[in-house]
Amino acid sequence: MPVQDQAGMSHTDSAVRVTALTKEFTQWQRDNTFKGVLRNMLRPEKLKVMALDGVSFNISKGDFVAYAGPNGAGKSTTMKLLAGMLAPTSGDIVTLGYNPQKQRRTLMKRLGILFGNRTELWWDHPIIQSFQWKKAVWDIPDALYKKNLNRVTELLGLEGLLKTFARELSLGQRMRADLAMMLLHAPELLLLDEPTLGLDVTAKRDMIAFLKQLNREDGATIIVTSHDMDDLEEMTRRILILSDGKLAYDGPFDGLRAVTGNLTRLTVRADTMPSLPGAALVSAGGGVYAYNLDTAVTPVRNILCALSETSGIQDIEINKAPIEQVIAALYASWENKKG
Repeated sequence: MPVQDQAGMSHTDSAVRVTALTKEFTQWQRDNTFKGVLRNMLRPEKLKVMALDGVSFNISKGDFVAYAGPNGAGKSTTMKLLAGMLAPTSGDIVTLGYNPQKQRRTLMKRLGILFGNRTELWWDHPIIQSFQWKKAVWDIPDALYKKNLNRVTELLGLEGLLKTFARELSLGQRMRADLAMMLLHAPELLLLDEPTLGLDVTAKRDMIAFLKQLNREDGATIIVTSHDMDDLEEMTRRILILSDGKLAYDGPFDGLRAVTGNLTRLTVRADTMPSLPGAALVSAGGGVYAYNLDTAVTPVRNILCALSETSGIQDIEINKAPIEQVIAALYASWENKKG
């Protein structure tokens, strides 16, 4: 799997520089049987888990980068390491020119972090009180606070919510409020872990549009994780994919399609379901049939010949495979290699 060389980037242009990063966790093993409890007392059993294994990458200032991988691949661990919330087992991390472990307090003044499954809002208080608390604790200057509060309130549609208790917000409203709170100190680098988690279609579109605007107009560097690959493709220009703690791919989304072959989505509108050797049916309904095929294995002309011999064909559409399908094919190939 190709990994692009970013070594030519100068340190002044780099927002994040990670070199040979390794993170190992120790998990204590427990057995609830009597013999197991006794054995653990005498000889505690530990399991070593390699969350990250020699990961290296560079991200330029102003980049909008996706960070992806299966569950347990090390995405959230990387975010915490970049922010200084965890210490690496080995390797080097430079975030905005700082060592996250040794200079975390200084770094945090220029960094914004958002975890989609957590909130910093005071649960039993209006969200404006959480904002005011951050202003006081972070010592945000009055002018900067007012400017950013007015901006995020308008752009994130929080005008009617500032006096609402955090516990009374919908998930989409809470995510917008958390994002607004994160931006009050004008961070240069945003680390977003599943920011669209659980959002409905409208809230998700609004969130994506806002992040793209923030990157485009403010030049904010953004690193975002998500399990929704379509969201990532819409937001970002580059994707880094982890597999078993290693960086398996670093490059553009189109490059993923080149790696997995010519995966294609074929949609046919017909009176009856066509039989297309070499194409896998993925959905059918209302006279519309969708197929997946790899044109490197099954040429399009073979499919068209089969369709020409089928009566009742009304329309045919051939598109690139959805990025979700491409990623699924990659994950499957990695699992097969492990087996």
